[in-house]
Amino acid sequence: MISASRTVAALWLIWLIAWIIAARWTAPTVARQATSSRLAHSALLAVGAALLFFHPSRFGMLPRSLLPGTGWLPWIGVVVTVLGLGMAGWARAHLGRLWSGSVTIKSEHTIVRTGPYAFTRHPIYTGLLLAFVGTALVNGTVAGVIGLVLLALGIVLKIRQEEQLLVEHFGEAYRIYAAEVPALIPRLRRGTSDTPK
Repeated sequence: MISASRTVAALWLIWLIAWIIAARWTAPTVARQATSSRLAHSALLAVGAALLFFHPSRFGMLPRSLLPGTGWLPWIGVVVTVLGLGMAGWARAHLGRLWSGSVTIKSEHTIVRTGPYAFTRHPIYTGLLLAFVGTALVNGTVAGVIGLVLLALGIVLKIRQEEQLLVEHFGEAYRIYAAEVPALIPRLRRGTSDTPK
């Protein structure tokens, strides 16, 4: 019988392979953050991923289950993971050759404001965070929750580093984009009286 945990593991493996293949077709890098500044977010992401994905079994309370491992909750986690990976994939495809796994400025870099970038400035991270939440629901352990928190902190730190580089490169144009579009969570748009019904 197929389990939720094996399904999520297969989804992440497929996503990772596709991500690695797609990384071969990116534009040349013209500016990159220093290796030392990458260390902090990379360490948080690595430790967080290890706790979320590799179920440590010998470390005190880490393997303790917080959520029921049966019933619908793990499968809800699978659905949330699919939605998150789908969003990250859509955003990655929309960004095209401007994408980079590290904090960089690409050749002929522009501010992308269409597709998922019209709703959040960092839709890849929004999708990944959603997928991490789904995976934590499937995992359901103390280690998974701690891993989720560390991954979220790593992403927030990486966003700050990216935004600093983008502001340095694009100046006021990026500040305007940042003022109009939220970083991670899309705003609910309110209707106006002149909106057609």
